Amino acid sequence: MILNHLMGLYTHPKQEWETIEKNHEALKSSLSHVLLIALIPAICSYFATAHIGWNPGAGEPLFLTSQSAMFMSIGMYFGLIGGVLALAYLAFWMGKTFDANPTYTQALELAAYTATPLFMVGFAALYPVLWFIMMVGLVGLAYSVYLLYAGVPIIMNIPEEKGFIYASSVVTAGLVLLVALMASSVILWSLGFGPMMQ
Repeated sequence: MILNHLMGLYTHPKQEWETIEKNHEALKSSLSHVLLIALIPAICSYFATAHIGWNPGAGEPLFLTSQSAMFMSIGMYFGLIGGVLALAYLAFWMGKTFDANPTYTQALELAAYTATPLFMVGFAALYPVLWFIMMVGLVGLAYSVYLLYAGVPIIMNIPEEKGFIYASSVVTAGLVLLVALMASSVILWSLGFGPMMQ
């Protein structure tokens, strides 16, 4: 059951959202999807920072120690999972405002499958050149936003015009969560938990 909607979301997203809506999966199935997909950026960034080296655009590639890279990757993994769960809760909480009555499982399905393209961007870390990762990241972000706008009316069973405003609210909440995650990373780095270079 894990990843069973992945290809459909890339090839025919609206029809796949309708399939997801018709056959709601158990909460553990959506959680399993998130736990598995979040491994992609965590593992790829570990190998990129510890073994391949990051290329910021000028000078020699930068390497982290294996221990520091592992610590950063584990933190990233749990941060990504926490972000998806928080986004699902916000989508669930905002539902009543838009005359939707979703279950938390529906909101988690929406958040999990919407976040998938962003998590797949993690493969770009295996070619750790800043401009390349930025380009792939923008494509992943754009497709995630598209999936959200396409999926909200279907999963939440509301008209498309309300779905647009609902999705815009979820995007705004997601951006706030992203900024909060980045700010907490900066705070942790300033407290001495930052990366250690080789």
